[in-house]
Amino acid sequence: MRVSSSTIFDNNVSLLGQQQSKLLQTQQQISTGRRILTASDDPVAAARALEVTQSDAMNTQYAANRNAARNTVSLAESTLQSVTTLLQDVKTAAIGAGNGSFNNSDRQTIATELSGRLQELIGYANSTDGVGNYLFSGFQSRTQPFANVAGVMSYNGDDGERLTQVSASRQMASNNSGADVFMRVKNGNGTFVTQAVAANTGSGVISAGTVTGPVTGDRYSVAFSAFGASAVAGGAISVPTVPTPAAVTGHDYSITIDAGGLTYSVQDLTTNTAVAGQTAKPYATPQTIAFDGIQFAITGAVAGDVFNVTAPTYTVTDVTTGVAVAGMTAQKYTSGQAISVGGMQFDIQGIPLPGDQFTAQPSSNVSIFKAISDLITALNTPIGAGNAAQSAALSASLSTAMGYFDRGLDNVLTIRSSLGLRLNEIDALESAGEDLGLQFKQTLSGLQDVDYNKAVSDLTQQQISLQAAQKSFLKISELSLFNYI
Repeated sequence: MRVSSSTIFDNNVSLLGQQQSKLLQTQQQISTGRRILTASDDPVAAARALEVTQSDAMNTQYAANRNAARNTVSLAESTLQSVTTLLQDVKTAAIGAGNGSFNNSDRQTIATELSGRLQELIGYANSTDGVGNYLFSGFQSRTQPFANVAGVMSYNGDDGERLTQVSASRQMASNNSGADVFMRVKNGNGTFVTQAVAANTGSGVISAGTVTGPVTGDRYSVAFSAFGASAVAGGAISVPTVPTPAAVTGHDYSITIDAGGLTYSVQDLTTNTAVAGQTAKPYATPQTIAFDGIQFAITGAVAGDVFNVTAPTYTVTDVTTGVAVAGMTAQKYTSGQAISVGGMQFDIQGIPLPGDQFTAQPSSNVSIFKAISDLITALNTPIGAGNAAQSAALSASLSTAMGYFDRGLDNVLTIRSSLGLRLNEIDALESAGEDLGLQFKQTLSGLQDVDYNKAVSDLTQQQISLQAAQKSFLKISELSLFNYI
């Protein structure tokens, strides 16, 4: 085979160029620390490195999202911690307001204090995250959620939860709707609410009650009748009126005309004792008789006649159906006795008077702002000396407020618990994200980073090979034949 001198020259130059190119590439790998300088160096590894790089970038963004969510959730939890303390203080003030030794001025002082706490609560409800986003406005992050309009607190946000992508498979709410936190507090005991009608004149106070079975969901009314009056024999007795409500005992009585028909005596049938100051009293028809806060008249009585006066009885009516509850019509009342109806049980303390009513119905949503505002109104309402009805109304207001505050605290604590769980989950996701990021970097390093030991060894070998090739080419190029090329 015949090889020309020009062919030998060209091949050697080409081979020298290839060796120099490999040497340059190895030098670049060592200087950059990267094995893959272009995709053509290792197409499969380059594609895999791009995929891992993108995944690592997404993981880094999730970490930033988690940090933002953690800041917002932590701020909301801190705000609700302050709300918890405030509600506990308000509850303590409400308990203190029930002190029987307090006068109107004392209660008004407490009301003034509560007015300040109400404004403080509104401030917490309108808290922001430091960059102008309201914590409790739902999706309406730039809209102030709560505003006092004509004395009524309104909510201007919505029920939305701003979701943050905190991992590839998890979206987390970074906020809570203000309506859920402050506006949807169940009144009563959380299942049903008991209440005295505002027009009541007696001293009866109804308890919050307990659930004893499946609650029907109907609304019930406990209504008290007038005093009962009957003549056992002869004469007539009028229906008793109540000129002095505070003195009413709620007992049953018997009035007896003596043998001569000139005097009468009153016996307390509940205690089986004579009523003080009502023994051998002069009788002349018609005779007006007054004691223990009640008053009535007896006419046409003769010696030996007996008359009975019975305390008001109560009847329970299902207001939803308009039908009296079976077995609960004209029931004898005893202060503190349990009344059970529709899966609910409660009691009434004190002395209800004729016409007094109490209701029991399913719980509904009430704002914590209204609960405090109603308590302030009740404390600012003066109570007349010895006015049992006004005192009972205050007791009922305090009892209602305590129920609101208990439910409000439960609600806030429940939401705080959910915020705490979110913070715990963020911490767990952060730990997993850090591990994943480390794994991505290790994988990427294995794909891209140069093996310095191998690269330096290759560089040395390539330098030696290039030097040998250059020397051999130099010898060949000195052949005389090349002088003629």
